[in-house]
Amino acid sequence: MPMAGAGQAAGTGSSPSPRPLRVALVAGESSGDLLGSGLITALSALRPGSTFEGIGGPLMEAAGCTIHWPAERLAAFGLADVLAHLPDGLRIRRAMARRLLADPPDVFVGIDAPAFNLGLETRLRRAGIPTVHYVSPTVWAWRRYRLRTLRRGADLLLTLFPFEAEFCNAHGMPATFVGHPLAEAIPPEVDRDAARDELGLAGSGPVVALLPGSRGGEIRHLAAPFLAAAAWLAERRPGIRFVLPAATRKLRALLEQFATAYPELDLHLLDGQARTVISAADVLLSASGTATLEGLLHRRPMVVAYKVAPLTYYAMRPFYRLANFALPNLLCGETVVPEFLQHAVQPERLGAELLALLEEPAHAAAQVAHFTAVHDRLRQGADRMAATAVAALADRRRD
Repeated sequence: MPMAGAGQAAGTGSSPSPRPLRVALVAGESSGDLLGSGLITALSALRPGSTFEGIGGPLMEAAGCTIHWPAERLAAFGLADVLAHLPDGLRIRRAMARRLLADPPDVFVGIDAPAFNLGLETRLRRAGIPTVHYVSPTVWAWRRYRLRTLRRGADLLLTLFPFEAEFCNAHGMPATFVGHPLAEAIPPEVDRDAARDELGLAGSGPVVALLPGSRGGEIRHLAAPFLAAAAWLAERRPGIRFVLPAATRKLRALLEQFATAYPELDLHLLDGQARTVISAADVLLSASGTATLEGLLHRRPMVVAYKVAPLTYYAMRPFYRLANFALPNLLCGETVVPEFLQHAVQPERLGAELLALLEEPAHAAAQVAHFTAVHDRLRQGADRMAATAVAALADRRRD
């Protein structure tokens, strides 16, 4: 008679149910709340009966997490109102540490928010609690000394992009690439015509999306050259429609001030709807950031630019180690997308690259081919992959 395998319960012939976990999580903003809710849902399916607690937003709470403090209380660890709110944030971190040290969870997951989470993770890890940091800080690009802090705080790093895991593993930080949830959310083929109908852009003529950023500082530096590039392009290619989404009403008012200098443009200024704008566009002119990832996943050809205050640029420049800064180029591993930084952000240069994408189909198709390969690689089932890695770490430390 064959003996029962290691995974079978003796005498029953069935595998034992995987044990439920007690998981603590901290997410500090809406993107972290989204990642946290997906992780909680996947862990609940992987380990039925698991419980979740910590700091998060409404999505995590709806997924089954007991929220001790709302995510917005961590605003002090961002860039706004630091002096006003930092004492409250520090009190919350101390209180969270006391709670978890007094009643340790099976595993702690800090989701992004490194200024808050890495210090908390270090304290918990020293006490023997397994710790995971979800979303890599940009140690691969600049301020690499932060790797030491990451290694002290986290047993495991979960990364959204493959090059992040490769870099961190090469520098002694155990990391697992899990994929990006946006790659699951955005299908391989997006209906451009349906998006145009939704935005009231049905009709002939190409559509160019202008995406100068979602922060006031980005708009102050990029709105003027983006609109000037649009005007340059419109002179050479009549009939182009330009679409400019505003993240908030305050930013819309700021964009309207810049737009008054270009009354001749066929410009559609919209409230929000950035993802629909990307879906509707033929090409994008985008600030470096999340919009470029969404553009890649929508497979829209693009030109990328970024500009900051001169003092900021010269302060950061010695610490930046990479040849490219645009995320699509980092993901492709080569310069696929034209990128312009600081003094190179000139309207004529931006406009010329946009014109090439519109008038040279092979040029645009080359970008799209690279984007397709990247989309496929990022589509890993991020929530499930992350949940599997978190559960494996908790089991390994418990055993």
